[in-house]
Amino acid sequence: MAAYKPVVVQACPKLGERITQDTLYWRGYKTPVQIKEFGAVNKIDFSPVPPYNYAVTASSRIHIYGRYSQEPIKTFSRFRDAAYCATYRDDGRLLAAGSEDGSICLFDVSGKAPLRQFEGHSKPVHLVGFLSDKYRIFSGGDDYSSNLWDIASATEIISYSEHTDYVRCGCASKVNADVFITGSYDHTVKLFDARTKSSVMTIEHGHPVESVLLFPSGGLLVSAGGRYVKVWDALKGGQLLVSLKNHHKTVTCLCLNSSGQRLLSGSLDRHVKIYSTTSYKVVHSFNYATSILSLALSPEDETIVVGMTNGVLNVKHRKPEEKSENSQKKRQPAYRTYVKGKTYMPKQEDFCVSKPVKRVLRKYDKLLRSFQSSKALDAVLEPPIMLHTPEVTVAVMQELHRRGTLRSALAGRDEKQVDLLLTFVARRVIEPRFTPVLVTVADMITDIYQPVVGQSAIVDKQFLKLQQAIGKEIDYQEELLEVLGMMDTLFATFTKKKDTCLEDNKSNGVTEIIETNRNY
Repeated sequence: MAAYKPVVVQACPKLGERITQDTLYWRGYKTPVQIKEFGAVNKIDFSPVPPYNYAVTASSRIHIYGRYSQEPIKTFSRFRDAAYCATYRDDGRLLAAGSEDGSICLFDVSGKAPLRQFEGHSKPVHLVGFLSDKYRIFSGGDDYSSNLWDIASATEIISYSEHTDYVRCGCASKVNADVFITGSYDHTVKLFDARTKSSVMTIEHGHPVESVLLFPSGGLLVSAGGRYVKVWDALKGGQLLVSLKNHHKTVTCLCLNSSGQRLLSGSLDRHVKIYSTTSYKVVHSFNYATSILSLALSPEDETIVVGMTNGVLNVKHRKPEEKSENSQKKRQPAYRTYVKGKTYMPKQEDFCVSKPVKRVLRKYDKLLRSFQSSKALDAVLEPPIMLHTPEVTVAVMQELHRRGTLRSALAGRDEKQVDLLLTFVARRVIEPRFTPVLVTVADMITDIYQPVVGQSAIVDKQFLKLQQAIGKEIDYQEELLEVLGMMDTLFATFTKKKDTCLEDNKSNGVTEIIETNRNY
């Protein structure tokens, strides 16, 4: 009896991922550490001074974590309800946060009780920040107002009520101590100067603004809202420079690296996109488990912290640099040790011992070897194989068709199995490498299960999807054939013109030769 030959899976060439310096750099982070918080993480802020602890605002608590600690080293919990937007001052000694009851609390990082409490907002305060002079605080709340406070006297300096919806984000200029920016759900970004009684500039973002960011130079402003990240020139009165639409869902947070050359954006689509600030193209991307609400990068770019809607804090640290080449290495065997004996030719008196090679068969090969066609098809219809290696599923179907047992393997299936089978066929039948096999499979499935059409809404729905997929592909092929006909006509026209020109040149040459001979 001949030995069983495993199913040959046709390998298709894959386009290799382009490896750039950014790819290598952003891949240089360790496996993330996950920390569970009490609620959705709405704000993460790193201390600007060593050892670069970071404050995490979630539920009614503010937790302070060390860079490498998995447990909070300090907790502020003096809030009657939810806390929002805990932000460090530039010297890292004070921390300000808003709350659900409309009050703003100012904490000393080394203490527990609030140093100051600012009352003035009538609704929750989602935005709190320090001006660069370190003595004033700006805030924004759901009462549509943006206020400026004096830290020493705990009094309100000025209140702006220009927004017409919730004020949810903002930032302060590091160049001018009187300038701060707020973003609102009324689709606008407003720039305020503490020396004036109204906003200095208004920018229309076009969607509810979730996050704003100023470049360190103060000249460029970035706003995020909806699926868009937009960059504005503040020095030219808010002129739009570029609009980025690389996310599939709402962008919730923005962040810059320490050099200002990379812009990071987090979104509800579970991705963090990294842009170059020179070309504004995506240079790398991170994928997370759930929707992202907050994002922060440590001042030395050593740590990336991401807060998600399910209360999980995802922390990534950079891998330590490799040791210098001068360090002593364990001596490795010489190259000749590995190749010793490989070129030896056995002599006539030598007795050769061949090492038997054990062949390991996969599950579907074992089932095919024992002629269990239906179970072999079930083995390759498992979700991991269908999603990641569909070529294996198609190869087994092709082998069953070659054996003549494909129809019997497809028959006798329940509603769930038919649904799974039709889902795979409808999704992959339009791929050229799978089309010849899957068209045959679809034809057999239609013949086998045609009598039961109308008895199951799930199966009927999958048949409709298959019909739509094939109909769209036929329309697409017809359009391509039309384009191909147009191109053939154009190429034929160019060829005729070229041939005509050559014939003219030849005829002119012959005439000239005849005339020359006559004159001679």
